[in-house]
Amino acid sequence: MKVIVTGGSGFIGGRIVRRLLENGHEVHVLGRSTPEQESGSVFHQVDLARETIPEVICKGASACFHIAAKAGIWGSASSYHAANVLATRRVLDACRAQNINFLIHTSSPSVVFSGEPFRGADESLPYGNNWLCHYARTKAEAEREILGANGKNGLRTLALRPHLVWGPGDPHLLPKAVARHMAGKLRIVGSGENRMDLTHVDNVAHAHILALDALASGRHPGGQAYFISQNDPIALWKWLNQLFSHLALPPLSKKISFRSSYSVGFMLELMWKGLRLTGEPPMTRFVAVQLAKDHWFSTDAARRDLGYEPIVSMEDGLSDTVDWLKATIKALG
Repeated sequence: MKVIVTGGSGFIGGRIVRRLLENGHEVHVLGRSTPEQESGSVFHQVDLARETIPEVICKGASACFHIAAKAGIWGSASSYHAANVLATRRVLDACRAQNINFLIHTSSPSVVFSGEPFRGADESLPYGNNWLCHYARTKAEAEREILGANGKNGLRTLALRPHLVWGPGDPHLLPKAVARHMAGKLRIVGSGENRMDLTHVDNVAHAHILALDALASGRHPGGQAYFISQNDPIALWKWLNQLFSHLALPPLSKKISFRSSYSVGFMLELMWKGLRLTGEPPMTRFVAVQLAKDHWFSTDAARRDLGYEPIVSMEDGLSDTVDWLKATIKALG
């Protein structure tokens, strides 16, 4: 099967490309710049935020994984809209024009963000309405359009919502936490007892392959979104201290209350906007909520409909990630 993968040179996309190649598929990767890529895939330089997908790339393709997105918690509304909404529309247009049968979209649990804690929440949750960041809002808009396209022009679609993806090669989550801790800038936000889902990148890739299998086999009619996680929510700050211990770093003990961190985030957002500062603020209201409150979701629906079970445990994933982080820290000096 010929498969298109947008963002296929990224952290999640690269793992999916590897699995597709192992399964014997012809894989075409779309990205903004020439990357290091999996041997056997074909790379096409396309900036989906600005460009339509050339017809020749999608000709003869049966499936598409749309993974490319602008992540993070800070940036202009227009940049997020272009990368997450307009790009998704261009992917949908290409799928319709070239009669692609299956489209799997990498979404995010942030589409249901409300500022409230989530404990074992499932897909019955409505989309959020108190976004606090452009990422969550635009990912929700993109997911709506993907699922709304299901059953039209012969296209069947699914969306997956992996929560806080980590593992060797992680470009954001754990390296940032380690760097801030080493610099003495990390604080426990809130009580320190909140539980959270983390999802190993190999489990995310596995879920995507299962989603394609479910659509291609005819077992799934499409049009649904699924939370994806380890099925093993962790006490966030205790788990981070376990990670720091493996890295021979001192434990984190300094705290800041949720109310204080939320207020600081609000003030920093105003400062960054007013002074047009570059980079991300060290705290925002969205981040304060994420770090202080419970965020873990049920994967019962993914188990039932896709046959999803994690293939990498928290323990095994931590071991591999610690080895990678040690090598990364050593390389940085």
